[in-house]
Amino acid sequence: MPSFSNLSAQRLATCDPRLQHLLNEAIKYVDFVVLEGHRNEAAQEEAFRTGKSQKHWPNGNHNSLPSKAVDIAPFLPDVKIDWEDLVAFGRLMGFIQCLAVQQGIKLRFGLDWDGDFRTVTRDPNEHFMDAPHVEVLD
Repeated sequence: MPSFSNLSAQRLATCDPRLQHLLNEAIKYVDFVVLEGHRNEAAQEEAFRTGKSQKHWPNGNHNSLPSKAVDIAPFLPDVKIDWEDLVAFGRLMGFIQCLAVQQGIKLRFGLDWDGDFRTVTRDPNEHFMDAPHVEVLD
């Protein structure tokens, strides 16, 4: 059974309890890494500067503590994260979405911001690709 590394667990611990519960359940079935939970001001401004975020501090969902957003990626032993493999990200996010629906948790994904099941690459109404991004909605 997959499990989180210490670093992934530390990153997840900075997130909203609903995200923690959801992802702690998901890791029992599918292997993935937690890339980032809470972002401090310097990290958020770096994410904005490098095009990984469209928001300045403190306006991002990663900026609250606990964080309302988390970035995750599929994990394959001895393989670097393939940022171009949107199918792998989509499969992971679909699994996460299924668990979230079962638990009554509303989420939004950086692959499909408006939740219409069309990825950013195929949806003319969406313009920002953030494949690892998951955020909890109130």
